[in-house]
Amino acid sequence: MTQQTNTFSKLKLVALQAGPKTLAMTRRERLTVKIDVQIAAAKALVEGSTFVLRKQKLMQDSESGERKLVEKIARFKQWWWTAANSKVALAVRYGQKQIELAKGKNCIELDSIDELVSTLELVKAAVLAGELDEQMAAAVAVQRAGFKKKTKGAA
Repeated sequence: MTQQTNTFSKLKLVALQAGPKTLAMTRRERLTVKIDVQIAAAKALVEGSTFVLRKQKLMQDSESGERKLVEKIARFKQWWWTAANSKVALAVRYGQKQIELAKGKNCIELDSIDELVSTLELVKAAVLAGELDEQMAAAVAVQRAGFKKKTKGAA
């Protein structure tokens, strides 16, 4: 017991309880996961290697009926491309929608592919700081509007 007390005496201990997650926090987490995937792909591109996104999925074996964890190759869509002016354009996406980063501006222009990783890390920091919360909410609202039932006009 004294060993544990000595070890914890070096740390600052507090009594906290985890509060409920807000919708904005959940959206930030989802977007940062997607940005991490983009960073990994950009690093692979800069290093000259191939990036493959793999996800694990539970599947039922047809012979034994057992559920097994299987690794599958997942679909990946990169957020950057070479623009007409030979610069690299980077668009941040939330779901299927591009986020408007500033009024009327939805892309980041980079001089070369070498700036991609550092730029994505800056975007990730901005997301974690809550700077894109309004843009993510707007993207969700646009996406949800597409799912609403269309009312029939009076005939």
